[in-house]
Amino acid sequence: MMLEMLLLPYPLLGLLLLTLLGAALLGAALLSRQRAPARNKIPRAQRRREVALQQMAALAQRLREQEPGLDPKPILELPLVELAQKLQAEELSLESVLCSYLEEALKVHQEVNCLTDFLEECEEQLQALKKLKKSERGLLYGVPMSLKDPYDCMGHDSTCGLAQFLEKPAAKDGVLVKVLKAQGAIPFVKTNIPQTLLSFDCSNPIYGQTRNPLNLKKTPGGSSGGEGALLSKGGSILGMGTDTGGSIRMPCSFCGVYGLRTSRSRLSYTGIASAVKGKKSVATVAGPMARDVDSLVLCLRALLSEDMHQLDPTVPFMPFREEIYSNTRPLRIGYYESDGFSQPSPSMARAVRLTCRLLQDAGHEVIPFSIPRIEYAIQELYTGGLFADGGATLLEKLEGDIVDPSMKASVTQIRLPDLLKCILARILKYIEPRTAQTLEMIRGVKTPKKLWEQHTAVEEYQQEFIAKWRSLDLDVLLSPALDPAFYIGYPAKAAGGGRIRGAPSGCAVHRFAMGRGTLSSVHEGGGNLDQEPERTQMTSHFFWRSSYILIQVLHRWTPSHSRWGSG
Repeated sequence: MMLEMLLLPYPLLGLLLLTLLGAALLGAALLSRQRAPARNKIPRAQRRREVALQQMAALAQRLREQEPGLDPKPILELPLVELAQKLQAEELSLESVLCSYLEEALKVHQEVNCLTDFLEECEEQLQALKKLKKSERGLLYGVPMSLKDPYDCMGHDSTCGLAQFLEKPAAKDGVLVKVLKAQGAIPFVKTNIPQTLLSFDCSNPIYGQTRNPLNLKKTPGGSSGGEGALLSKGGSILGMGTDTGGSIRMPCSFCGVYGLRTSRSRLSYTGIASAVKGKKSVATVAGPMARDVDSLVLCLRALLSEDMHQLDPTVPFMPFREEIYSNTRPLRIGYYESDGFSQPSPSMARAVRLTCRLLQDAGHEVIPFSIPRIEYAIQELYTGGLFADGGATLLEKLEGDIVDPSMKASVTQIRLPDLLKCILARILKYIEPRTAQTLEMIRGVKTPKKLWEQHTAVEEYQQEFIAKWRSLDLDVLLSPALDPAFYIGYPAKAAGGGRIRGAPSGCAVHRFAMGRGTLSSVHEGGGNLDQEPERTQMTSHFFWRSSYILIQVLHRWTPSHSRWGSG
């Protein structure tokens, strides 16, 4: 009342004060919203996904009404190359193909939880493609395809499984998405990933756990696990993943599909989100995933176009080299059963030997190869390069978020105070030396000079590896893949694994063995493994688990735990 009496003679002053008061309250509300934990965005994101999937089902229904007699089975059974040919020849309509994959992707999602978003603009793109002349159609004309979550699509989040990245839709399509659309592909869904993309599982607090369609008790692998699951079950015919230390190769191995980890700078990485940007010594690359090798070839033919170089001049213009792909001369192929760092399971070693015999029968020459200084490459260069900042960037992205179970072991170690990491490393040096060395590496680089030395060491190692490669005049390198898929949650407990499919498919071909994951041979049942882990492997697992428990207990006594929250 007193305030009203004072302001009554001065209406303009009163209006100004009320305006300032309102602005202050609005600013405080906005500031409070900004400071609210990132995890508060998760329920809204989950509701958005529900709405998006409803829109996806509605589009499928509209397309179905246009072709009520549509039988999707013959369409879904077509390999990509044949499907693309039939679309070009107009033997199949764009609507019937998109409808078939919309319906099938929804069915697969209901079973394995692999989708994170529906790209509703696919309907508009379909209509635009129908207006093109035959001479204007790209290699992937009318082909529906899926994209891993971090691929930027205008108006959609690229979350990396992190709450901080929610409600920050991409302002434009990423370079590869633009190239794929220019080639006529129709991206229609985005697929699930593990939180931060730095896990061999496929789970995050936003969208939950994706399951392996070949065995629902197991993970499809990570980090391109949603792609692997969707492709394996036929909900997509072509997808795009990313790979640092196995993120394309592992899901393909676990789900029985095909993928290619391209060489660094072969494909543009502009417009692909990352939890930790700026990694120079450890490269993350983009690559296609599909149900057969011919599909990967067709996708690369489409991607390696002048369009990509024009959109991203940092990528050298080097088209798909048909003369190399079609060359029938015998190859010199290097191989190894073990890289010297991780012991392969019996089925993995058997797969390498069988593949070598088949290659020799086909007229190729196979030559034993050993990875130079593997312990140094994995621990100091790979792990040290991933955590050069001591994990500070990763922890920053997780602030205010729920830490997924698949990441808790790693995050717990990173959050330990530097002094405690140092002490634990010294204690474990004589019990579990690799764990001790990992703790040393995740302490990070302490000075700019050390960072320069690390980058120099990577360059020197690359030259050392290339020199050994050239000394044997190798064309390709054959290395063990993984044997049966992990049970869900197992990657968070211990490294190890294998694949679900048979031994012959347990091999991967690499042009260079750089960037392989740091896996031990410990596994936990399933798949085609018919032998238990060797005693030494089980002993190593026991010490790893003991070390992990010790780290968790000590972590609860440190101030950093209360500072970051329990996650």
